[in-house]
Amino acid sequence: MSLPSISVIIPTYRREEPLIDSIEDILKQDYPNFEVLVIDQTINHETKTQKYLEKLAANQKIRWFRMNWASLPGARNYGVRQAKGEIIVFIDDDVKITSEYLQYHAQNYLDNPKIGAVAGRVFDRMKLADSQKINQSKDPYEIEFLPPEAMDPGIAWYHIDLVHTIKPQQVISTRGCNMSFRRSIFTENNIWFDERFRGNAVREESDFCLRIRSTDYQIWYSPEAYLVHLGEETGGCHDISTKSLKYQLTFYHNHFLMAQKNLTLNQQLRLYLKLFDCHVLGNPPCNKSGSIIKILARGIFYTLGFLDTLLTRIKSIWNDGQIYTQMEQLSIASPPEKVKV
Repeated sequence: MSLPSISVIIPTYRREEPLIDSIEDILKQDYPNFEVLVIDQTINHETKTQKYLEKLAANQKIRWFRMNWASLPGARNYGVRQAKGEIIVFIDDDVKITSEYLQYHAQNYLDNPKIGAVAGRVFDRMKLADSQKINQSKDPYEIEFLPPEAMDPGIAWYHIDLVHTIKPQQVISTRGCNMSFRRSIFTENNIWFDERFRGNAVREESDFCLRIRSTDYQIWYSPEAYLVHLGEETGGCHDISTKSLKYQLTFYHNHFLMAQKNLTLNQQLRLYLKLFDCHVLGNPPCNKSGSIIKILARGIFYTLGFLDTLLTRIKSIWNDGQIYTQMEQLSIASPPEKVKV
């Protein structure tokens, strides 16, 4: 059986050297049929990066699309509409990848036609460092099989671990920096990333994966399809720092939006309670400061995020929120100057 064609989509925003390194790694893949699409939302690159991207695009090594807006779900959707591959692979712009990476993603789809999405393992340096502190052992912390709670959409997000898990298995969601999908999920099942997820677009991939449950496809975890995620503080495909007040608001907004769209009332309540216990009170696995002032501040953002989500849901009665998709549709007759192929 021949290997499927692959489109690798790299959304990027205000990244320079890490973006170059990520592209270099993906271009070294030992795979016969793949293309690389860079969905670039950086208005002005450094000279070195600009020349590098221009050269690759001119030599048809990459397809380079320049946008005048910053939205991770919007960039993902745009990339899929431009892609030609049977399999869509998404990576971040601050990753390290081995030459067999695409081969491992593709093999899962050949082995099992029921697999519609593959969640690759992520060697996340921050999460690995945190687990080492907690473990206090020289031996690496590893999980063979995730607990049943990791498939419960109400609380799965606090039990699914795609960093330390070493055995392939079915999972409920991917991680956005290392995931792939059959193209048919988009084109035949009409499931797209929800562009109402804001800021760093926390939970946009979780929302997408929960909607895959309406199909006959499974999401499969492949530890062999791994990469190293550097986890740069700024850039990527978002326009706000994770330490900003705006990010704190969108963090809770996105969690509540994912829940209200996809979960039963009972599942929502359990997620809300766990979200409050972990992210507001700071209990494990979040392990945040127990300072009364910080708890009160996080509680305010929790409340504002919930109210903001209700407003988003009300607006959705007359507007589905796919603003970047709509912008593209309106520009088909007259392509904007900011888009470069």
